[in-house]
Amino acid sequence: MLVDAQIVLEAALAEGFELAGLTRALPHEDYLRQVAWVERGMAAGMTYLKDHRAGVRQDPRLIFPEAVSMLCVGKLYKTEGPSRVEDGSGWISRYAWGTADYHDLLGQGLHRVAERVKAAVGPFAYRVAVDTAPMLERSYAREAGLGWIGKNTCLIHEPLGSWFFLGELLLPFAVTEYGQPPADRCGTCTACIEACPTAAIVDGSVDSNLCISYWTIEAKEEAPAPLKAAFGNHLFGCDICQDVCPWNRRAPVTAEAGFQPTNACPPMEEMREDEFRAKFRKTPVARTKVGGYNRNVKVALENRSKKAL
Repeated sequence: MLVDAQIVLEAALAEGFELAGLTRALPHEDYLRQVAWVERGMAAGMTYLKDHRAGVRQDPRLIFPEAVSMLCVGKLYKTEGPSRVEDGSGWISRYAWGTADYHDLLGQGLHRVAERVKAAVGPFAYRVAVDTAPMLERSYAREAGLGWIGKNTCLIHEPLGSWFFLGELLLPFAVTEYGQPPADRCGTCTACIEACPTAAIVDGSVDSNLCISYWTIEAKEEAPAPLKAAFGNHLFGCDICQDVCPWNRRAPVTAEAGFQPTNACPPMEEMREDEFRAKFRKTPVARTKVGGYNRNVKVALENRSKKAL
């Protein structure tokens, strides 16, 4: 079956995705770079990135055998809110400011896209992925024309910037036209590299062993003392490399209710488990669990005390 690409793209735009593009569901050469990145030890303690599972990340058809094409989408999550923390507050990464779980929000949207396409072309099987399958999502999004991968490893769209969640819809048919990867527009700019307080951006990759986001979200243990001193008041994640990116200067904001800044810049106070659950249960912050969150609060308070001396 050959389907008009516009049917799929228009369905994605109708469901509120700001970015949409199509690419072939074929093996991607970036898989070898991902393997090399892991073998250099840059995945730190993220074992789910070290398990290559017989190369499953290399080929989308190992995830969905019927896959022929892939719809890649971007959902804007930037909202109006503080650009940095105020005194006495901690920093939570923008993607976690809202009350919605982006996995659910994007996933449900992609299921609705599939239903719209079915209404036009007939029934078919498909697979939705929103951080729920071992996919090289940025690589395929680039191939679909959504943007280039910047020096900070974020997908950057001209002119909308990088504040996007990514999702994929694996489809069992070819389409009339596929996207083309855009040119890399980072040029000689090194703003993200220079701004990173832990020098985590290395040779076009992010070394998780040095990344604030890794240590405040994924790590189960405390960071080394020299690193913790550079964390400032980050409680969950870090947006510095995106904040300083020139392509984000005019980035638009989303009207999506679930992404609005309910949890931006909380006070630097430890929480009881019931308090943590009530505030963050359905948000990305829940990933740290209360123990990890309170560990991060302690580090932030220590850094504030040292700064006051």
